[in-house]
Amino acid sequence: MKRYNIRIAGVGGQGVVTSAHILGNAMSAAGKYATLVPFFGSEKRMAPVEAYVRVSDQPIYEVGEVVYPNVIMIYHPQVITHGKSYTMPFYSGLKENGLVIINTDADIIPEEDWKILNDLNTRVHMFPATKLALEIAGTELATNMAMIGLFFGITKLVGFEHIEQAVRERFLGNTFVASGGTTALDSAIEKKFKKKMELLEKNMQVIREAFKIAEERGWVEEEAYTS
Repeated sequence: MKRYNIRIAGVGGQGVVTSAHILGNAMSAAGKYATLVPFFGSEKRMAPVEAYVRVSDQPIYEVGEVVYPNVIMIYHPQVITHGKSYTMPFYSGLKENGLVIINTDADIIPEEDWKILNDLNTRVHMFPATKLALEIAGTELATNMAMIGLFFGITKLVGFEHIEQAVRERFLGNTFVASGGTTALDSAIEKKFKKKMELLEKNMQVIREAFKIAEERGWVEEEAYTS
């Protein structure tokens, strides 16, 4: 497989950093390699957030900002329309033959930017991730899961079981263990665990659907890794 240098741009509250961790952990679960670095200023909703992820089947020694990505993932349209990003224009540093995934159901790229992207032979996929998250999970907080699902659906870098393992680790950590204390405390812990399991399943449904959409729309890369 080729190496992917990924820049993720979104806003606070979208789980940009969470999704970066899941991307990296899915690669590790598949016996591959990943490094990631989050970058954000004030920790508040709608503030710019970026994360940089490098993935490969070979050891990776670089860390830090991805200045020259071959994959850019835009989690919120305002990254483009309002410049809510630490990296502008949004395609800054993009390598030739790169991949851009944008969470939108409308073309929000200015004409002059389209010319640059076309000159770079960029594959641009516009995908209503938030709409899918609302339809399946009932919350826009699953937008990041839709973006993860589409990315892995396009690249086939890992198997679906590796994605599920990474998501489970992120949301559940260790499996449920009784407290050994009072019955009331054990009941409270069990209820909390049940809610986490329900959240996990909703997120996995979003990922599965996005994964499937990549295949249905013919977006799977020719050089995609297959296990």
